[in-house]
Amino acid sequence: MPTISFANPKGGAGKTTSALLLASELTTKGARVAIIDADPEKWISGWAELPGKPDNLTIYSDVSEDSIVDLMEAAASKAQFVIVDLEGTASLMVANAIGMSDLVLIPTQGASMDAKGAAKTIKLIRNQARMARRKIPHSVLLTRTSAAVTSRSLRNVRDQLSNAGIKVLTSSIVERAAYRDIFDYGGLLSDLDTSQVSNLERAIQNAREFAGDVITTLQEKEVVGKEV
Repeated sequence: MPTISFANPKGGAGKTTSALLLASELTTKGARVAIIDADPEKWISGWAELPGKPDNLTIYSDVSEDSIVDLMEAAASKAQFVIVDLEGTASLMVANAIGMSDLVLIPTQGASMDAKGAAKTIKLIRNQARMARRKIPHSVLLTRTSAAVTSRSLRNVRDQLSNAGIKVLTSSIVERAAYRDIFDYGGLLSDLDTSQVSNLERAIQNAREFAGDVITTLQEKEVVGKEV
């Protein structure tokens, strides 16, 4: 079953939010999903303690440098999708997880500082691919973008990535209040109250498009079947 890791050594790039959004969309479709919460802040583990976690979503919180490979293998034997939220450093744990992944997503905000963090991650991915003697599919995921306008810095980052031959997912994670609210109140986007959360329907649509892009990428790499 496919394993998708979220990695970027720069903090605040949107790794945890993106990982949870993908997991929530997959579980909504009925898939069995496991999240390995390897981020020291344990935001997803905290979310799981709130009401509303789906029964088909399992969270693994006890993760270490020594255990992550075994944990990823064990999770993949039970779940249809394994999602790994990695710590924001270029550690051995991160390297091991990348080496075990079918797809690495690199959340990146539209700023040069984030692009530099993405470049470090891509270098690490390429080194792990050489060691494993296989390709490790990876894409940049632009996060916290504006729904209204595309900033000059975001266009600059897109151009930099394109010129470097780095794949960028078609969809991006738009800055939405709903994405913060699920960490405060628990549950999935569909559990939130439309009367209390602005632009909830657009947030759900954005998350759905993002998950669709991930599935399409996995299908292109023949990691999952076309029926998913």
